[in-house]
Amino acid sequence: MLFIGVDLGTSSVKLLLMDEAGKIHNTVSKEYPLFFPHPGWSEQRPQDWFDMTMEGLPELLEGADRSQVAGISFGGQMHGLVILDENDEVIRPAILWNDGRTMKETDYLNNVIGKQKLADLTGNIAFAGFTAPKILWVKENEPDNFAKICKIMLPKDYLCYKLSGAFATDVSDASGMLLLDVKNRCWSPEMLKICGISEQQLPHLYESYEKVGTLKSDIAAQLGLSDNVVIAAGAGDNAAAAVGTGTVGSGACNISLGTSGTIFISSDKYSVDPNGALHSFDHADGTYHLMGCMLSAASCNKWWMDEILQTKDYAAEQAAIEKLGENHVFYLPYLMGERSPWNNPNARATFIGMTMDSTRADMTQAVLEGVAFAVRDMYEVAKSLGTDIARTKICGGGAKSPLWRKMVANILNLPVDIPVSEEGPGMGGAMLAMVACGAYASVEEAASAIVKVAGTEEPDPELVAKYEARYQQFKAIYPALKPVFDVIV
Repeated sequence: MLFIGVDLGTSSVKLLLMDEAGKIHNTVSKEYPLFFPHPGWSEQRPQDWFDMTMEGLPELLEGADRSQVAGISFGGQMHGLVILDENDEVIRPAILWNDGRTMKETDYLNNVIGKQKLADLTGNIAFAGFTAPKILWVKENEPDNFAKICKIMLPKDYLCYKLSGAFATDVSDASGMLLLDVKNRCWSPEMLKICGISEQQLPHLYESYEKVGTLKSDIAAQLGLSDNVVIAAGAGDNAAAAVGTGTVGSGACNISLGTSGTIFISSDKYSVDPNGALHSFDHADGTYHLMGCMLSAASCNKWWMDEILQTKDYAAEQAAIEKLGENHVFYLPYLMGERSPWNNPNARATFIGMTMDSTRADMTQAVLEGVAFAVRDMYEVAKSLGTDIARTKICGGGAKSPLWRKMVANILNLPVDIPVSEEGPGMGGAMLAMVACGAYASVEEAASAIVKVAGTEEPDPELVAKYEARYQQFKAIYPALKPVFDVIV
């Protein structure tokens, strides 16, 4: 049998075709535009997601035995607000995870409703990128649009709806809406009341590996597939990536260096960070996880290379970096504000420490190290909660850089395992489809059979010591600059 994983990212949709043994038969990527209508805003057109998916699927299936395709599932960018009217028409462009317009609404939720109440109801406090503040923003700023809302969904759920007709979401993705009672895996009636919406406007909840429907007959005919192809609920991108890297079972850890950066720690027990720096979410394997999310990770390097240095030869720029742990230039990676651990939409990217002898390579090195130091910030919060992490997996576009992997291993002082496949959410989506189709009895069984490690980046004690000293300097910079960020916005 063959299974399709759909990774609905911020810059592109990545499609993957895999068999139940874990062999990847083909991958296809299709880009779509991202819009910034105001500083700090970030939007996309949901129709673009669907159009590019439908354009990519025939390419993905070229040469394959289409009768063998048994299931499709998803890993999708989290937190985005997609709203449909009574005619199933999209009301306005989707407001994305990295959109920072909801400072007022976030403050209201955290300071008027109260962080403790939010944590009691949902396991989390409000962050600017979460879905509930976006709903409140539409209610306040676009009342006509708010009045039209018939369906509220997350980005990947729009694809699911278009492909299957099922109005569904999964508990891992729903955890990031600030509408879900994460502990009990159900919608929170009190949060819905706070946001002025009803449960009828929200999707039906499923576990990530559950079947929500089958491929619509017209879509199946267009693609040359059976209308018995199973559509599984799928997962938020980080939970799907965790499945794709085998980060299941208690104490497993995955670091993702994608557009955003995350640290993901799976657990069989529900727990909450009392300070709200880490999110407490449901996992795609039926358990729970703690997650820290920084809004700009590999996107920092892309911005630096593409926009500032105006080069596409990333490897050549990194080749000039020689002295690790000795750079005097620091970089704060807050291009879109920051979520974990600071929860500050006003935070901004910053270079500091340059002197007359600072070089182009120093600046490039600072960008890579700044992202890794920010991951360390999240890791320190996890350790403070008593979490015992012995090693970590790594995935995402940034994980393809051997230099960046080495920095992460030594800045965190953790062995970093590199999976054979770096397909992340797409692979996780395909594995969830396998479980929905009965090819495996559980997500953990699928991960055990499919995910293999290609190698490990071991920390070097001498380099760990150098980076420890640098990290102590790095972590003093944001607190010192926070008052400045608050007045330059």
